Formats: sequence, C-alpha cells, structure tokens
Amino acid sequence: MCGAIELDPYKLYQEDLVNSGLLIPSGVRGVYGRSGRFEEIITRFEALVTRHAAPMKAEVVCFPPIFSRAHYCEINHIHNFPDLMGSVHSFMGKDPEHAEMIRKFEGGEDWTRDLEPSEVMMIPAACYPLYPASTGTLPEGGRLVDLQGYVFRHEPSDDPARMQIFRQREFVRLGTAGQALAHRDEWLERGKGILHSVGLPVESVVANDPFFGRGGRMAKATQREQVLKFELVIPICSEEKPTAITSCNLHLDYFGHAFDIRTADGQPAHTACIGFGLERIALALFKVHGLDPATWPVAVRKVLELGA
Repeated sequence: MCGAIELDPYKLYQEDLVNSGLLIPSGVRGVYGRSGRFEEIITRFEALVTRHAAPMKAEVVCFPPIFSRAHYCEINHIHNFPDLMGSVHSFMGKDPEHAEMIRKFEGGEDWTRDLEPSEVMMIPAACYPLYPASTGTLPEGGRLVDLQGYVFRHEPSDDPARMQIFRQREFVRLGTAGQALAHRDEWLERGKGILHSVGLPVESVVANDPFFGRGGRMAKATQREQVLKFELVIPICSEEKPTAITSCNLHLDYFGHAFDIRTADGQPAHTACIGFGLERIALALFKVHGLDPATWPVAVRKVLELGA
C-alpha cells in the first residue's frame, strides 16, 4: 500500500501567493513580479523602520544593483560564495562576431559563450558598494549610513522566501571596534522590537553565512565561535527550519583593510550592519496574518499605518 503523498510546504505557500495575485511568476524559479498590495506592505514596513531610525540621523545613500568588478575582486566573495555570485556579461564584438553569435542563437547552440565579462557584477549584499566608496579617513565619530537596494544571489528555489533578487534595508556603521559592536548589538534588539510590533514573533539565533565547499566548514565554525552574525528567524514554511528575515553582522576590520577605510586616529575601520530582508518580512506578515491585509489585526494595521 502506498503511503500518503507529502505536500511540499514551500511549493504550497508559493501557489497561495501566486493564486492570490501577490506574486507573479516569471518562468524562472525565485524571480517574481509583485502586486501593488505586496509592495504597499514593504512601503509601510520601510516607513516604520524609518520612523524608528529617525533620531539617529543616518546618512541616506542609494546604489544601483550592480557594482565594479574591480571592487568585487578586492573582497573574498568569490572564495566563499562562488555558487551565489552574479557576473554581468555583454557582447563586445563587431559584425563578424555578431553574425557568428546569431548563427549559434538561431541554430540552438550555446551563444552565451560569445559574451565577455563587463566591468560590473551583481551586488550580493546591499552594503558592499558602500565600502569602496568610503576609502580614506572617516570623520570624527565615524559614519552611520541608511541604504536600501536590490541584491542578487543565484539560488533558484521553490521557496518563495528564497528569491534570486530581492531588497535589503540596511543600517551600516563604520568606525571603531566599539562603535561597530555597539551598533550590531543595539540594532539586534531594535530590529527584534520592530518585528514584534507588527506581530512577528522572531527569535534571535547565532548564525553563519553559507560559505562554500570544504573550506567553508571552517569559516562557518569560526564565524559562530566569534559570534559575528545573528539572525532574526521565524517559521514561514517550516517550523523545523525557520526563515531568517533580518540579520545583524559584525565584520571586524575586514572592509577597513580591504578598502583602506580608516578611523580619525588612523586605525583600520571596523564595520557592522543590520539588514532587513524586505520581501521576506512581507512574506512572513502574509503568512502570519493572512493574505489580505484588510483582515490583519487592528494593532498591526495601526503600527503599519495601513488605514481604516
């Protein structure tokens, strides 16, 4: 006798989101269009974060979702996360090369081998372009930067919370070791409070990045031993594997050395950041409170200023 078919909770939630019109399939796993209702929740949540951060008077900076390949080569992302990277390639030839590429395209051959690397890479974390832009001596007291941007990670999945391209809202501290640590710890608690205020009972856990390969196991262990990364997690599709919707990271002086960022007294700068995963937070809100925001608890609607 055959056993019962186990339904995939990730696929089921994805289907619910698509059927309700919140997500629009693109034909590529992990790449979606989003409805106005979905976008409104992100807009309202970001406004809530902005209100909480207003007293800090952070600099607001925006970057496009691509950044310099030369800057990418200054960091160890290719060593640690080769499976997640996105490299932008373009056609660089002339008429004869174009004709050959078209021949391959129309013949069903692999025409992509005729492309060459451009000067840019897809951004793997919203704060990455900030560090090369900060080369030099920081002002007295360091910098606090508020930024939001699209991030690309090549991990196609049926899990709607594991998108290939998504947005992060980050607050980044550049300064002394003490300033960076205080920023990470303060935002860990502040972020937890913000998420609790909209009815998301997140838990704080020590975490590690998904380092690649054999050497990655050592990197994961080191990151955990040094308690460099915390995640705020909540079950979206699985109680056993809750989803990280926010992360708080301490980078030590890694970016300070990589891009020659120095404090006012000449020391390599330390950095830290909090990153709110905006699409994941919206997905958690829809999962916890229902697919129609009009039916959400009054207290949550009030915090998000969703109106009557």
